[in-house]
Amino acid sequence: AMPPTDPLIYRFYELVMINGPAWKALIEEEFGDGIMSAIDFDMVMERLPNPKGDRVKITMSGKFLPYKYYGASGNVPEYGYKEA
Repeated sequence: AMPPTDPLIYRFYELVMINGPAWKALIEEEFGDGIMSAIDFDMVMERLPNPKGDRVKITMSGKFLPYKYYGASGNVPEYGYKEA
């Protein structure tokens, strides 16, 4: 069901729906046109003690896969491109 009904899963859904466009722009700014792999992917979850209530820290690491432009010509690079 969409949106998810489980409260925890809904919060992840909400994070991506609200912050996803900014995350995408930041990744493209740093790496060029492409995606972060969800196959070659690591995630670390930690508990951070806090007097106001423990916090959850999630670190995600995925391989960057540049888009490949077939038949690139003119100003279109063959692979994802980051301006120097």
